Amino acid sequence: MTDAQRNGPEPSSPHASGLPHPTDAERADLVTEAAERAAHYVMHARRRAVSPSGDALARLASLRRPLPQRGQSPSAVLAELDEIGSPATMVTTHGRYFGFVNGGTDPAAHAASILAGAWDQNAALPIMSPIASTLDAVATSWMLDALDLPSSAVAAFCAGATVANLTGILTARDALLGRAGWDVGTRGLAGAPSLRVVVGDEVHVSALRALRLAGLGTDQIERVPTDHCGRIRADAFPTDTDARTLVLLQAGNVNTGHSDPFAEIIPRVRERGGWVHVDGAFGLWLAASPRHKQLVAGIDLADSWATDAHKWLNVPYDSGVVIVRSPADLASAMAMTASYVESRDARQPMQLGIQMSQRARAVEVWAMLASHGRDGLANLIEHTSAHAALFAALLSAGGADVLAPVVINQLLVAFGSDAVTEAVIAAVQADGTCWAGGTTWHGRRAMRLSVSDIATTREDIEVSASAILRCARSVKAS
Repeated sequence: MTDAQRNGPEPSSPHASGLPHPTDAERADLVTEAAERAAHYVMHARRRAVSPSGDALARLASLRRPLPQRGQSPSAVLAELDEIGSPATMVTTHGRYFGFVNGGTDPAAHAASILAGAWDQNAALPIMSPIASTLDAVATSWMLDALDLPSSAVAAFCAGATVANLTGILTARDALLGRAGWDVGTRGLAGAPSLRVVVGDEVHVSALRALRLAGLGTDQIERVPTDHCGRIRADAFPTDTDARTLVLLQAGNVNTGHSDPFAEIIPRVRERGGWVHVDGAFGLWLAASPRHKQLVAGIDLADSWATDAHKWLNVPYDSGVVIVRSPADLASAMAMTASYVESRDARQPMQLGIQMSQRARAVEVWAMLASHGRDGLANLIEHTSAHAALFAALLSAGGADVLAPVVINQLLVAFGSDAVTEAVIAAVQADGTCWAGGTTWHGRRAMRLSVSDIATTREDIEVSASAILRCARSVKAS
């Protein structure tokens, strides 16, 4: 082998795009420039409205152009991305974005994601990245410990709670049918025994999507009535579940934050051989708070759980987690074999979920948990929940209707008729002081506020409540 073959092309050789390939020093300069632009965004984002201006949105039209024949330099691409893109972002990381259940970005997790981007590690197998493998094992064990779930369970990262729900449901499907003598891996689903699926009336749409993707249609789904807070009514839960029953429960109703009565339902289902999966996209983290864990009492008794780290845990997108009590059941549903991916390692992330290649999501979760520890994680849950209670009190004192008891970080408010409420939501979004979305709760239009950002302060809540009430007064006056 010649030196040229050993060392690769000279730095000045043409790149595939026709542009000179940057040297290592030039690449380092580009990364530094990107970090400086990111730092400028972090420093100044709080000074602008939460939602983009009309001018910033209009400038996005310049990006909608045909694929160029010849590319630009990386520095020019970065400059355009920053100058056009940064003003057109929603400011979700500075404490006043209350739309959906979007967490902000924890500083340690944010910094770790920048470093992880430079690493560009594939976490599929330990041999592909020793650091990704180590952090994957450590971060998942820390999460099980923080959530007080069985240490013998297995946790795995995935793209989000929808994928985590799908993974848990696929595992449940295969395990239940396997116990009935039907091997899905060899026989497929055609002709398989029917499974019974039980959910609450407030089941999240992502869980229904996961059921459909798992081949479980609406004809197999039974809905159980829920109470005024969106919790499954234990007194209305079926008493005749069996070993072919899959039950989906919820930790953290997406509108009210309330959770199903796990301790009353799970033992009854499991003692008859059924499987209980918990959709805990954000509510599962209540188990990490000594002050709030009673709200999810009994959640540790389930067979599988799904959650997000990019919601209440405040790590960058996308980062979901599936947890299964029985590692053997997860491996049976997800494991694959191929000569080129053979491994003797005990923990192989690609065998624990749907994806083979996958980014090293554990890096940011490890950094967040290492930075905060058990006490800091609990404080995050309690701090944001206290802010939500303050938000509700301020809005109620200003004449808004709080539609459900506020127990954690979620609240629903209305301002009279549906038309007035819709107009207030639109006015708040246009005002830019904060951002909130709309929803329908028990037939009534409502503003939904989710306090999920680690950066939110008491001042943010007070300023935002004042802005919302100002908008409400303006709408009612007109």
